[in-house]
Amino acid sequence: MKKFSYIVVAVIFTALGITGTYLFIDKYETKVVTEKVVTITETDTIKESVSKIYDATILVESYKNSILIGTGTGFVYKEDDNYGYIITNNHVVEDGDSVKILNNNGDLVEGKVLGTDEYADIAVIRIDKKYVLLVAEIGNSDEIEIGDTLFTVGSPLGDEYMGTVTKGILSGKNRLVSVSLSTGSYLIEALQTDAAINPGNSGGPLVNINGKVIGVNSMKLVEDEIEGMGFAIPINTVMSIIDKLESGETIVRPYLGVQLIDVTSTYQLKQNRITLNSKVTYGAVVVYVESGKPLDKAGLQKGDTIIEINGTKIDDSSTLRYVLYKCSIGDTITVKYYRDGDLKETKITLTDKVE
Repeated sequence: MKKFSYIVVAVIFTALGITGTYLFIDKYETKVVTEKVVTITETDTIKESVSKIYDATILVESYKNSILIGTGTGFVYKEDDNYGYIITNNHVVEDGDSVKILNNNGDLVEGKVLGTDEYADIAVIRIDKKYVLLVAEIGNSDEIEIGDTLFTVGSPLGDEYMGTVTKGILSGKNRLVSVSLSTGSYLIEALQTDAAINPGNSGGPLVNINGKVIGVNSMKLVEDEIEGMGFAIPINTVMSIIDKLESGETIVRPYLGVQLIDVTSTYQLKQNRITLNSKVTYGAVVVYVESGKPLDKAGLQKGDTIIEINGTKIDDSSTLRYVLYKCSIGDTITVKYYRDGDLKETKITLTDKVE
C-alpha cells in the first residue's frame, strides 16, 4: 500500500512539474512573441517630401580667375528643351567671373549666370538640360502660416556636406531684416524659420511639408546670444522678377536722386554740418539732392528729414528704401518731411535713375 502511495505521489509531482514547466515556457514564449511584434509607425516623416526636392538641389561653386572663391546652394526651378534654370543668391555669385554646378550624380559642369539682382539677393543660372536630375515644385509663400513645418536642403560646408536636410517651423512672416549692400543699408522682407541655415545654405530652397519651395534661403542672423533664426526670401517675391532675370534684364526700381543718413547718425550729421530741430526724433535726413531728379523737382533740400511716405512712418533710410521699392516707376507718392522744425508735405512722381 505504501509503495502504491509513493507511486501516486511521484506521478502527481511529475505532472505538476511538467505542467509548471509548460506554463513557464508558454508565458515566456508569449512574452518573446509579444516583443517581436511591437512596431513603430513613422507618422511624422518627411522623406516623401524630401524626395520631391532633393535631386533638384545643387551645389554652386563661384570662381574668380579660375580659382574657387566660394560655394552656395541652388535649385532647378524650370527646364525647357535645351536648358535647366537654377535659382540661387546674388551674393553667392556676385564676386566671381564664372560658376560651376555640382549635381547629386557627381557631375560638375559649367553654368552661365543669366541675371542677378543685388537688392532681392537673387541670381539665375543656366545649365545644359542633360544635367538636370529633377525640377522643383514651386509653392505659394502667401499661404503658409506660423507653426507650419518647413525644411531645407543645402550644402552648409561645400561638397563635403552636400545634401544636408534640416527641419523646423515657420517662426515668423513679413520680417524686415536689415542688410548692408554696396549701395547702402536696405530692409528685406523675409520669412523666419528655426531650421538650421548656415552660410553654404545660401540660395537653397526653403520647402513646405508638401515638398514645394516657398522661400530661398538668404542669410542667417548670427549673434552670440541668438540661435535658430534663419531667413528666406518669399518665393512669391522671387518669382515676380524671375522672367526679367532669365532674360538678363536689369531690375529697375524708383530713384529719388538723393543721399540719406539716419537721424541717429550723430557723427555723420556733424560731418555734414546738419543740425536737427528737437522735434525730429526719427526719419531719413537729406544730405545731398541730385539736380533734376524727383526730390529736387519737389523742392527738398539738404537738412530736410523725411518722416512719412504714403502714410507709412519712415524710421530711417533703410525703411525709406523699403517703402520706396514697394512703389513703381510713374507712381505719385505723398511725402511728409521736417524743415527747420516745420512739418511740410509734397507729392513726388517717381522715375528711374536714367530718366
